[in-house]
Amino acid sequence: MEPDLTAPPAPVLLTGASGFVGAAVARALLRHGYRVRAMVRASSPRGNLDGLDAEIVTGDLLDRASLDRAMAGVGAVVHVAADYRIWAADPEEIVRNNRAGTGNIVAAALAAGIERLVYTSSVATLRPDDHAPADETRTATPEQAVGAYKRSKVEAERMVIDAVAQGGLPAVLVLPSTPIGPRDVRPTPTGRIVIEAASGRMPAFVDSGLNLVHVDDVAEGHVLALQRGRIGERYILGGQDVSLRAMLATIAGLVGRKAPTVSLPRAPLFPLAWANEQLARVTGREPFLTLDGLRMAAHNMYFTSAKAEAELGYHARPYEEALRDAIAWFRDAGKIA
Repeated sequence: MEPDLTAPPAPVLLTGASGFVGAAVARALLRHGYRVRAMVRASSPRGNLDGLDAEIVTGDLLDRASLDRAMAGVGAVVHVAADYRIWAADPEEIVRNNRAGTGNIVAAALAAGIERLVYTSSVATLRPDDHAPADETRTATPEQAVGAYKRSKVEAERMVIDAVAQGGLPAVLVLPSTPIGPRDVRPTPTGRIVIEAASGRMPAFVDSGLNLVHVDDVAEGHVLALQRGRIGERYILGGQDVSLRAMLATIAGLVGRKAPTVSLPRAPLFPLAWANEQLARVTGREPFLTLDGLRMAAHNMYFTSAKAEAELGYHARPYEEALRDAIAWFRDAGKIA
């Protein structure tokens, strides 16, 4: 019989708690009555956790001893933390970080005998389908993944699935699509698009498609996976499929600007993306236009959350609400004039 995790007496360890998705998951867990032990790195800003009734502990995914200490006495783990960068001067650093961090989480969870692990994977581990929204069956291989981040998530996800099958790890995997909403401090690549578009700095675009979801709905999906998810199963946590053109038009309408209408072909932009990446190596600032980003734009990143809706009771609000909340937060944070 699987454990009842609807009202556990022991705390839930949450990794990546100060990040965009992690902070939303922390709030969702607290709303559902869980005791939260929030793990953050010593160098991480903690503003997203201000005012939350959570126990904060310091740890690092690459420091196994710190994970063992953080897991002591917990009933479950929600592992959100990851190296989420589309570009890095050393792309293999992203792969090493996500692979090693996941390996340490898996080993520590097995050693601690936790009752449930909710692992935050990504739709990056799936192959897009140009004819229909992709589901959980369209698993990508590392060779099919575009870029270091996607490859790292494919490899890390495989480590978790193997640990379920071979080591008895009680893990449930959730695959968020493209979260947007408040507390995107960094911001994420999609958050940067929202900021640039709302500020009137995107007069043209490379049209593609993506699946937008409110970060708070993704967080609620994590709790549902903790409570109802089947061991070893993967659940897409998405929202609505939207073209980039429609997304930019919605943002323009929300801020009272004229929507951009010029759609650029991808091919002529590759030299510019290459130049941006070379400049980023000098400045240390992540480029807005990247080679991998252009490669990803060749396909619509559309997904279906039908499995999560049927098995977990998952539901996502309209993406316009997510954009509205994101813009309001970015304005309050001074990122949009």
